[in-house]
Amino acid sequence: MIQPAAMPSASVSSDVSGLRDARRIVVKVGSALVTNEGLGLDPVAISQWGEQIARLRALGREVVMVSSGAIAEGIKRLGWSTRPHEIHELQAAAAVGQMGLAQVYESCFRAHGLQTAQVLLTHEDLADRRRYLNARSTLMTLLSHGVVPIINENDTVVTDEIKFGDNDTLGALVANLIDADALVILTDQRGLYTADPRHDPQAIFLSRVIAGDPALEGMAGGAGSSIGRGGMITKVLAAKRAATGGASTVVCSGREHEVLVRLAHGESVGTEFVAQTPRLASRKQWLADHLKLRGAVRLDEGAVRALRQDGKSLLPIGVIEVSGEFDRGEAVAVLEPGGTEIARGLINYGASDARRIAGRASSEIESLLGFTEGPELIHRDNLVLR
Repeated sequence: MIQPAAMPSASVSSDVSGLRDARRIVVKVGSALVTNEGLGLDPVAISQWGEQIARLRALGREVVMVSSGAIAEGIKRLGWSTRPHEIHELQAAAAVGQMGLAQVYESCFRAHGLQTAQVLLTHEDLADRRRYLNARSTLMTLLSHGVVPIINENDTVVTDEIKFGDNDTLGALVANLIDADALVILTDQRGLYTADPRHDPQAIFLSRVIAGDPALEGMAGGAGSSIGRGGMITKVLAAKRAATGGASTVVCSGREHEVLVRLAHGESVGTEFVAQTPRLASRKQWLADHLKLRGAVRLDEGAVRALRQDGKSLLPIGVIEVSGEFDRGEAVAVLEPGGTEIARGLINYGASDARRIAGRASSEIESLLGFTEGPELIHRDNLVLR
């Protein structure tokens, strides 16, 4: 059974949103809202969000938008009746639709005194340490100059291998990228129910839950509309991901009157997924959430204890198996003897060298390899426990 999330103070009632104190907010809007259910870009709705963001800015809040809609708009402009499945057709639709999406945001937000910037990202931008830091620096600089970044997945070049999969996930990744206090996912649904209210009249609306509660995923149902890629399940998973960086998430209807302003003033709207974990340090956060794993190392029980209980680095002597092909400095999963991931980190040795030194003492590394990159297979500073 879902229990109300514990709030920071007993004096805060359940009808007050934790977003009242959020200073940096990521707002994600779905395709159905941006394109008026696929009929075309909705400048009225986009202008309303711009007006609300201008008011948030006056309150001292920083806002980044993650907007879907490029592919949906491209499909409309190309005269297609359904969303295609071929990647090159999706890329073409995105290329056509992104032009209109950027134009509408720029004109609608400018009417409210806001300057915007278009930022297109792929998973590779956040999986590579240098590009991750570049993306972060760019976004932080834009915010410092009072610019509202409008972010979308770079669907014109993305492939199946590097897709975020949906912009709910992208919103969560961006929230962690910029150390946001909150993620707001605007959708065409009120929020999360215990079951699909369209099919179950006994479904109960949930106003506040704990992000990452496993029971939530079973309540989230299946896919969303044919216009976008997400559904309630992607929003639940996005809230879980955002919570790893300490950001709470609100999923609510984008058609609610002045929803962003009301949330900023502390009103409870939609479903709030409260983050229970402290914010991770930037490097640990990147290791935990943004990297694409290239392989794995499986440990013995002694090494597991050294990592979990003593906070030690991973030494090669504790490794019983190396899998995958990876280079030095790439991310690998760290597994306990049964194969469950307990950590991940940046490895000091490539796969072939890691196999040669696995199970051996650190003092033997140079004699085995003819060189050493250090006594650790993964240094504790480059390791984060799951």
